[in-house]
Amino acid sequence: MTRGFYIGRFQPYHNGHHNVVQSIAEEVDELVLGIGSAGDSHTRHDPFTAGERIMMITKSLVDEDLVTYAVPIEDLDRNSVWVSHVQSMSPDFDVAYSNNPLVIQLFEEAGVEVRQSPMYNRDVLEGTEVRDRMIAGDDWESLVPDAVVEVVEETGGLERIRRVSDSDSNGATPS
Repeated sequence: MTRGFYIGRFQPYHNGHHNVVQSIAEEVDELVLGIGSAGDSHTRHDPFTAGERIMMITKSLVDEDLVTYAVPIEDLDRNSVWVSHVQSMSPDFDVAYSNNPLVIQLFEEAGVEVRQSPMYNRDVLEGTEVRDRMIAGDDWESLVPDAVVEVVEETGGLERIRRVSDSDSNGATPS
């Protein structure tokens, strides 16, 4: 049995992530999805909580023939121990999937096999584009699985990202 690990912020989980998971599923029996920056939420860059992102992923993958585990991973600003931090928060895994050069370097230094995952329509299927469309009131729903639309609606996610993206009249935002 092979268990893979794929980390992302999933702000929100979109069709690019979904396609990557489906591709990884051809190579592994189980997949751990690390919810990166798990402690961050309620900002334009990170509007959704770790729990909301877990809901998005779990509901989006319910019909996939793959055992998955969504695990929150809080940020750790010490790269030299980041992999051991991830491993301490996650079920054991055999191979990590990433295209991020730093993540690849850190896993390889720790002796973990790393495979790069294919990218899908990256100019459109990326979190910033989805969030910008949410804020502007443009079509974002076509960029995410239906289950993500449901979670965003259930949690008031559109209202939240629009509100936290505004600044007050002098441009200040809460610190």
